[in-house]
Amino acid sequence: MERHNRERYYVINEGDLAFDGEGNPEASWPSPNAEPRRFRFSRLGNKGPQADNALLQELAKAMTAPTQNEQDSEVPAGFTYLGQFVDHDLTLDRTATALGDDVTVDELVQGRSPALDLDSLYGRGPLRDKHFYAADGIRLRVGTTAAVDGDAGTNINRTGFDVPRVGTGATKADERTAQIPDTRNDENLAVAQTHIGFINFHNRVVDKLAAQPVPSALLFERAREEVVKHYQWMVRQDFLPRIVHREIVDDVFAHGRAIFDVGVSGPATMPIEFSVASYRLGHSMAREAYSWNRIFQPGGLTPATLLLLFRFSGTAGNLAPAGDLDDPNSGALRLPTNWIVDWRRLHDFSPTGRPELQGPVLNLARRIDTILADPLAALPAGTFGGRELGLPADDIQRNLAYRNLVRANMVELATGQQMFALIDEKLSAAGKARPTALTPDQIVNGNGTGADLSKLTPEMRAQLTENTPLWFYVLRESEVGDGHLNGVGGRIVAEVFHRCMEASGYSILREPEWRPWAPTGAPSETFTMADLLLVAADGKVENLNPLGDKA
Repeated sequence: MERHNRERYYVINEGDLAFDGEGNPEASWPSPNAEPRRFRFSRLGNKGPQADNALLQELAKAMTAPTQNEQDSEVPAGFTYLGQFVDHDLTLDRTATALGDDVTVDELVQGRSPALDLDSLYGRGPLRDKHFYAADGIRLRVGTTAAVDGDAGTNINRTGFDVPRVGTGATKADERTAQIPDTRNDENLAVAQTHIGFINFHNRVVDKLAAQPVPSALLFERAREEVVKHYQWMVRQDFLPRIVHREIVDDVFAHGRAIFDVGVSGPATMPIEFSVASYRLGHSMAREAYSWNRIFQPGGLTPATLLLLFRFSGTAGNLAPAGDLDDPNSGALRLPTNWIVDWRRLHDFSPTGRPELQGPVLNLARRIDTILADPLAALPAGTFGGRELGLPADDIQRNLAYRNLVRANMVELATGQQMFALIDEKLSAAGKARPTALTPDQIVNGNGTGADLSKLTPEMRAQLTENTPLWFYVLRESEVGDGHLNGVGGRIVAEVFHRCMEASGYSILREPEWRPWAPTGAPSETFTMADLLLVAADGKVENLNPLGDKA
């Protein structure tokens, strides 16, 4: 789920990891002035062997080949893109450009450390990043969509339904740049709409606290604290159990970590086994097309294809139905009004007991397995910073699966077998339930519905079963299981989330008595993503579905 253009990783005690001119991994040390500002990755296990490029190409082609075997999960499709939003929160490197010279040592360390703290929403706060905030310095800025020809629902500008945009600059690309701390959240429309949902949630929380009243001098920080804690509660209770086997999640959050930073507190690091492999599950969950709203749905003008979701974004696309996506100066400046999402189609509001919040259809995410939606075989170059490369449309470097697998080679990532042995040893020493290793047959054939590896040569199969790329291993684990991360992948993901939640400036783990009070105002054990969006919509169906169900 991480942005696809990171080509260099600073790993503690190893330096910057990248490829040399011949495609071999190399390490170099940043300058003494640059090193303290590098986002800190770490390594859970040992280094692993590089896989042959021919094997990686065949694996990638198999994982993105058109197929009739894609299986739906029971997870609402909105969680695919919530997962990407969360990834950007975890991996935002605030020290690359955002932190100036006027920072303390504590701020510098925290800025290069992963934490589940919504810095991708808040930046450095209203005192240092005024351009992300409204005139009051408390609420976050919102954007306005652009009216399009059509009916009464689409031929008006709508404020609060797009991310704010810069609006000035020498080029169209400059003008439509999202004015948010992390522009990766505008690389596809589903993530951008999720981001504006969080902006609106913050602003509604401000409204509720101001009515209590909370002194204006304290209002922003109090609102941020409450938003972050509600967010963490939702991630722990609603998001994680949908992607990781619940027994693993419950064990980690009830009894602590067993494999990562055991007994360690303070600022965290990001294991490259998480970032480069285990948390890239969302690529499998993405659908080829969605029922997006009453206009862009099956039977409507056209379904919202994955390519269109890239197109109607500012980072990867051009906010227009036409134009060369590799030309950042084509297209429009604001999101067209007819592309506002109907949230009832991406999240399940049935627990609210309000029939009007039920949409005509609920999109489901694809089951986590070794199949990726076909459009991911040819990414728009803007998604990985490759517009200047001039790559042909069918170049293997545009294939998301290939990019993931090659990146693992670059950092010499441990194999699935290596990580299984490490985790098995640590869980055994801790007296916890141990995972079950994948058999060679399961690695090659999965459960029969995943990637078809029949085109691999015998030599490639032997290499794959002996040294399976960790990302592929994790997806096969889910495929042969119940569709959740389990074993190696589940343990890594659950423990990293626990660590990054603990490392946040505000943390529900350090305040176990805290309980969410939105949306009802009374403390509760339950707070879901649907609850968050309902608060963001001020409880109104017309804000969850601004275009309505009929023209």
